[in-house]
Amino acid sequence: MPNNSFFVIQPISITAIGSISALGTSLDEVWSNYKKPEHFFQQQVFNNSKEWVAVLNKDAKTEIQTLRNSDAKYKNLDDSVLFALLASRKAITQAGWKATDSFGINIGSSRGATSLFEQYHKEFLEDKKTATLASPTTTLGNISSWVAHDLQTKGPEISHSITCSTALHSVLNGIAWLQSGMADKFLTGGSEAPLTPFTIAQMKALKIYSKYGNTENYPCKALDLGKSLNTMILGEGAAMACLERGIISKALAIIVGVGYATEPLEHNVSISTDALCFKCSMTMALGNVSPEEVDVVVMHAPGTIKGDESEYRAIEKIFCNKTPFLTTNKWKMGHTFGASGMLNIEFAVLMLRHQKAIQVPFIGKQHEPKSIKKILVNAVGFGGNAVSVLLEIPS
Repeated sequence: MPNNSFFVIQPISITAIGSISALGTSLDEVWSNYKKPEHFFQQQVFNNSKEWVAVLNKDAKTEIQTLRNSDAKYKNLDDSVLFALLASRKAITQAGWKATDSFGINIGSSRGATSLFEQYHKEFLEDKKTATLASPTTTLGNISSWVAHDLQTKGPEISHSITCSTALHSVLNGIAWLQSGMADKFLTGGSEAPLTPFTIAQMKALKIYSKYGNTENYPCKALDLGKSLNTMILGEGAAMACLERGIISKALAIIVGVGYATEPLEHNVSISTDALCFKCSMTMALGNVSPEEVDVVVMHAPGTIKGDESEYRAIEKIFCNKTPFLTTNKWKMGHTFGASGMLNIEFAVLMLRHQKAIQVPFIGKQHEPKSIKKILVNAVGFGGNAVSVLLEIPS
């Protein structure tokens, strides 16, 4: 399908969202923290250097440890798997799904079992051999398969990695299954546990990691188009959405449009200066909807100079002189790689639900919409693979 086209999707209901992140483990806790003006970063030592990161809070860590100890088979799993298990349990409980519903699962991750892989590789370099479970516990398919096991569903389970747009690609896939009639319900999302020495070193090697010290009020300047430094900061977490075909009475939001695009590479990690992929994905997601109907755009905005500016330019092209309210959550909770798109969806759903747009505190104050009916959510990954999802408040 050409990237400048669009297709009509039947309404898809988001009937539940479960997440775990630096902002908490419940929708109420997460929303309460979104309304606060402060960020949720802390400094930790990686490779003998202090770096900003967004870690799970104490209660969330306790829940993960309890989950790990609840089953002997879970003790050898990576955090990325456990984050997904916990977020998935929360989502299906909220949605009222049962294993007998045979719902599908599509959960992705940009990095997968990062911590375990680094641990096993270090052991291999030292001992020239590795543990029995080194292979099965570090495959990317490890996340969805363990969630399917934990939830005891007999529906299809799918895993993938499409860098930082992974979670929104899982939404695309879930919608495709629902529209085909091959499933009535799909659990979609992403999980990431990237706070490891090698991962931090990789981001620093790209020269995109924040160098701000602890005197900076906001060490990640996501959406600040005047910044002179790259300020991306990593966070850990997972988020899952329960998708159901049609308009369900208990829906948190309705997906009314989706778009996707990939642009030719000019550099291994870059997108074009005017983010051609975003222009195409947003245009496709809008379809016949007038840009003027969009009240808020949740930007990918990772806090890098080129990334933030190119996405903003693409939005200007699509919305012309009537740019909607723009926001992002990465100044507060960091970039969670493959989970970030679904955490963006959660952010959008909460703004729809509470009819309040969240300001980014260090940019110029924007005029808040009187009502929020439609929100466009963006995500993009290395290599220019963008996804946009248009959400609508349930009528």
